[in-house]
Amino acid sequence: MAQSTLNRRALITGRVLSAERVVSPPGCEIASIIVQARPERLDALEAAISALPGCEIHGRDPRGKLVVVTEAPDAGSLGTMLNTIQSLADVYSAALVFHAIETT
Repeated sequence: MAQSTLNRRALITGRVLSAERVVSPPGCEIASIIVQARPERLDALEAAISALPGCEIHGRDPRGKLVVVTEAPDAGSLGTMLNTIQSLADVYSAALVFHAIETT
């Protein structure tokens, strides 16, 4: 393996790291998502989100808001989950409001 020169550009672009040195954090990613949806379709949407792996509904406002807590193994999976929720029918918006890495 060729030795990378440590300079600002190499550091910013990630070229100073090799695949052997990248270590995933232990535990999982936990996030809270606020979902704004059509109020008359809230029951169906709540069922659809609850059926997604790692998702739980922790709050509900009859005006069309849900508080979803989700758990994923990594940030990429968490982003995929956010996109999945955002693309469900009758969802106006889904916004990440809290994110943490839980270590074991």
